[in-house]
Amino acid sequence: MVAIRNIQLGKLGVTDNFIESLKNQFKTCKNVKISVLPSARDGKDSVKKYSTEILEKLGKNYYARVIGFTIALKRLRRP
Repeated sequence: MVAIRNIQLGKLGVTDNFIESLKNQFKTCKNVKISVLPSARDGKDSVKKYSTEILEKLGKNYYARVIGFTIALKRLRRP
């Protein structure tokens, strides 16, 4: 089982396809790091908005932490 996967978030933002690819990544690993590209961000506030939007769409079993322009997502064992 792979420990960490890396995904990039581009100028299209959080779309349904992006959420589906995240769910597919979590089938094989526990942690995913999302790098927010410069074309998708206005500042650190936009990265925080992306993290809350992703958590709302994924559900309750996930935890997010913003480190710079990277969002670290972790799947929890239990809800």
